[in-house]
Amino acid sequence: MRAYSHENSLPIDAVITWVDGSDPQLTEKRNRYLKDASASSHPGAHSTRFASVNEIRYCVLSIFKFAPFIRNMFIVTDGQDPNLYEDIKTLFPERLNSFRIVDHKEIFRGYEKYLPTFNSLSIESMIWRIKGLSDNFIYFNDDLFLIRDHQPEDWFRNDNPVLRGKWRPVPLHKIIRNSIRKAVNKYLLNNADFQPTASFHMGQWNSATMLGFRCRYFTNRHTPHPVGRKAIEDFFNHNKQYLERNISFRFRNWSQFTVMSLSNHLQILNGNNFLASPYLAYLNPYNRPDDYTDNKLSFCETNPGIKVMCVQSLEMCRKEEIEKIFEWLDKILTNPSDRS
Repeated sequence: MRAYSHENSLPIDAVITWVDGSDPQLTEKRNRYLKDASASSHPGAHSTRFASVNEIRYCVLSIFKFAPFIRNMFIVTDGQDPNLYEDIKTLFPERLNSFRIVDHKEIFRGYEKYLPTFNSLSIESMIWRIKGLSDNFIYFNDDLFLIRDHQPEDWFRNDNPVLRGKWRPVPLHKIIRNSIRKAVNKYLLNNADFQPTASFHMGQWNSATMLGFRCRYFTNRHTPHPVGRKAIEDFFNHNKQYLERNISFRFRNWSQFTVMSLSNHLQILNGNNFLASPYLAYLNPYNRPDDYTDNKLSFCETNPGIKVMCVQSLEMCRKEEIEKIFEWLDKILTNPSDRS
């Protein structure tokens, strides 16, 4: 692996995409674009995909505490406000001027015909167009929380993104399964409009094949993604047809590619070999045994190499599970001694 200096010449920004699915205006808007009476025939349109239990608060505050070198933070949303002003003012008053809400209209300028969109893959395809965004930035989902101190080198080395993941072979079983399901629906069930559910791994495979990878792909986990903005911009400037097709779906579609994976594969093609393992704990507390969350939080506490926690499906969990996780996060966000 190449030697690297500990100095990055470019500032590092953070970008978080967020939606409040409980907003009745958003729900009404989404329902207008559903062709059927329910979301069941529209993969990616189920209401749980848009649900929020205020995870965004902990995502934002954890970044300010454990990655204070972040220059600016941008929250991308559709005319909504996570109402974090008072929390930031109380805990990190010096960061008020480095925090900005970015509306979809800003990143979709010139492509307004594809708005509104309810598709995270489409939105992620456009975040590199945020005004004032640094060439080095970290992309977060709102269910990601930093739980220990970070350094710039955790994400960028010599201004190159650190790619956290591993190589995988062709997801042949998923490709075959999707082909069979489409054929069965089209020829046996008279459902020519059937679409397979968008897949985490297929979206990454679609990114890799678009760039010429045929035998394997580099897969990332649910973790913060360091991105070189300029590489994405250059690619889309020369391949506008890929960008426009990817953002044309208002709801997630199985044929879309993921821009974070596209970024990783562009970096690899450009010679970036700063590869690393993920350093996160993954929690999915929904419908788990009673001691599941306690065991996971204990694992995070006793393993200093774990720097990030991802909690999925939190909005579907029991109230006591949500409170347990948020109380644990509140403790490490407000207690200086927990910054180990």
